[in-house]
Amino acid sequence: MQLYPAIDIRGGKCVRLRQGDYNDETIFGDDPVEMALKWQAEGAEWLHLVDLDGAREGRPVNHDVVRRIVSETGLPCQMGGGIRDEDSIALALNDLGLSRVIIGTKALKEPDWFAEACTKFPDKLALGLDAKDSMVATEGWLEVSSVSVMQLAERFTDVPLAAVIYTNIANDGMMQGVDPGTLSDLRALADMGLPVIASGGVTTMDDLAALQKIYEAQPNLIGAIVGRAIYEGTISVKEACGALAD
Repeated sequence: MQLYPAIDIRGGKCVRLRQGDYNDETIFGDDPVEMALKWQAEGAEWLHLVDLDGAREGRPVNHDVVRRIVSETGLPCQMGGGIRDEDSIALALNDLGLSRVIIGTKALKEPDWFAEACTKFPDKLALGLDAKDSMVATEGWLEVSSVSVMQLAERFTDVPLAAVIYTNIANDGMMQGVDPGTLSDLRALADMGLPVIASGGVTTMDDLAALQKIYEAQPNLIGAIVGRAIYEGTISVKEACGALAD
């Protein structure tokens, strides 16, 4: 199981939001590139990037910062935030050098388009499943839809997805751990045969141990994204990477 340190970018800075609320922001660094190099030095083999400005505006915004992170670390990076058409996908993969692109809102609103895009960009697109009470949230978490996580995921079991990234936004940034309902949803998604990455609420090594336990029974749970916990020090990237490797 892979650890994905999260670097959320807003206004060119490294920030974290609570529950996706743009009015509840903490700035953790003025230089996201410096932060990326820090996590790399501690053993990270992947990075999870979020263009928060892009998520709000519906198009990628922080091009220069993302390009520098990819270039200066040399690590494979995945990114979400405002990627909603093929031009944005091509820009992210070819110009910015990203290894994987995350699409959420557009996949929910136009699932046929997303399935076709996965075929055009095989194993390069991840489905961003942002959920509240197991229902899909969209538009940078500003809206909650009437579609369940499982209903949407089932649409894509036969397409060449890179991953499904499941985020419980009720937990995200709250430092309260991963709840049993989220663990159940993660296991159900993995049981569908989808490669799943957990996100939202990973706060302590106990949370990672709970995810690792699912992985041992169902190896389709391929990774965990950690955000506020590594910035506030409740999880050490070095320790976590070592534990998951063992």
